[in-house]
Amino acid sequence: MERREFIRQTSMAALAATAVARAGAANTRIAFGGIQIECSTYGNILSRMEDFTVRRGQALADYRLFANTRSYPHPFMPVFLASAVPGGPVERKTYDALKTEFLGRLRELLPLDGVYLPMHGAMFVEGMTDAEGDWISAVRAVVGERCLISASYDLHGNLSRRVIDNLDMMSAFRTAPHIDREATHTRACDMLVRCLDEGIRPALVWAPIPVLMPGERSSTEYEPAKRLWGQLRAMNAQDGVMDVSLLVGYVWADEARATAAAVLTGTKPATLRKVATDLAQQYWDARAEFTFGVPTGTMAEVIAKAQSLTTRPVVLSDSGDNPTGGGTGDRADALAELLRMKVRDVVLAGIADRPGTEACYQAGVGKTLALTIGATLDPQASRPVEAAAKVVFLAAADKPAERQAVIEVEGVTVVLTARRRPFHEIVDFTSLGLDPTAFRIVVVKAGYLVPPIAAIANPNLMALTDGAVNQDIERLGNRHRVPTYPFVRDLRWAPTTIVSARSKR
Repeated sequence: MERREFIRQTSMAALAATAVARAGAANTRIAFGGIQIECSTYGNILSRMEDFTVRRGQALADYRLFANTRSYPHPFMPVFLASAVPGGPVERKTYDALKTEFLGRLRELLPLDGVYLPMHGAMFVEGMTDAEGDWISAVRAVVGERCLISASYDLHGNLSRRVIDNLDMMSAFRTAPHIDREATHTRACDMLVRCLDEGIRPALVWAPIPVLMPGERSSTEYEPAKRLWGQLRAMNAQDGVMDVSLLVGYVWADEARATAAAVLTGTKPATLRKVATDLAQQYWDARAEFTFGVPTGTMAEVIAKAQSLTTRPVVLSDSGDNPTGGGTGDRADALAELLRMKVRDVVLAGIADRPGTEACYQAGVGKTLALTIGATLDPQASRPVEAAAKVVFLAAADKPAERQAVIEVEGVTVVLTARRRPFHEIVDFTSLGLDPTAFRIVVVKAGYLVPPIAAIANPNLMALTDGAVNQDIERLGNRHRVPTYPFVRDLRWAPTTIVSARSKR
């Protein structure tokens, strides 16, 4: 055959293949949804159904975090997304009910070509190990072997062989604080759509790293995390690589799967394994460098430091009771210390105390009443503060669970909330008639600060306090965790990679 005729026939065959691919793509069916929660196994409260916000159907399709799903040529059909403020283990009957509903809704959408699972990765369910592995493998059983599944994870998610073997591809956040949620969702969906359109069966490679650090010692704004995560974009540009992710893991879960990890998706397994090995080794070599990015001390020490400064507002992080890390959020230790040290010109936001909040609503603005503040969710873990409190503001709320009361106790302004919640946005204060920049000291239940609060901190100091997410990780109880640094200081290790079972088919 002449070269010209060969090229013509080859081009025609390529065009025909493209036409077939496009015709198939027009009927591509993709579903999305999942469950997101971070669970400390050191907390004594259970996360129940009322703690979850469940966005179903169109409510999920319209949710701003998933606006990217509307930009693809194929419809992304919403199942549901159940999400909750981090806390204690998920009640088993709550998990079972959510899982049953999710799988039922998923079956109604069959047949499916693809599924996108926006997960967290650090869920713990009472009586179960590897909860995400259970959820993802159940999804795989419903959609079948032909369907491609892509997942996105939080930077602080934990992986397992069961998770890896049931996925085709995944992406994880690359920033802490997490300012790349939408970008991560887009990476995960881009891969899924590309693989479906081009008929690619990608490879997934995982390199677990036996190192665990709290998020407060591994923020990507500080070294060594800044350089480790900063190189991922360049790694992602290599031929045969579709996504490079690096996970810190979740230290407050006493589970065997709790480790750091490198995980890569792509079309060239040898390249993926090489990059994963290199990245895992870099992380291991940097393990002793992880430290807090801001000054730390006991609550008394950071309060004293704040009082000595002339700048304002000084933002103090009550890290052990951080609800966005899995803390209970009901501890009144910070309030007790502020009162003992007779601090003024300070706002504390907030303390989860539904009985106290309800009492304030019953009393009304301007009234003074005796309150027992704090230790209402986990009374065995901390002690309440008894005080006379003046009610200065009551938030308008449609539901009792959304109520918030601002009180004054001996010159300390305190926000009481009916349910556990963080104070991460300036509007969280201003909606209660409070200007955080007007106070000399702002105390929030947090670890590292998210950008809106970090922007006003002048400076930020972190209190290393007791709670379900205590930063003194080396003293955490361990029954199920595999040997991991820094729990085992003299641990010897060399990186190995695991290729998912689906990649080998």
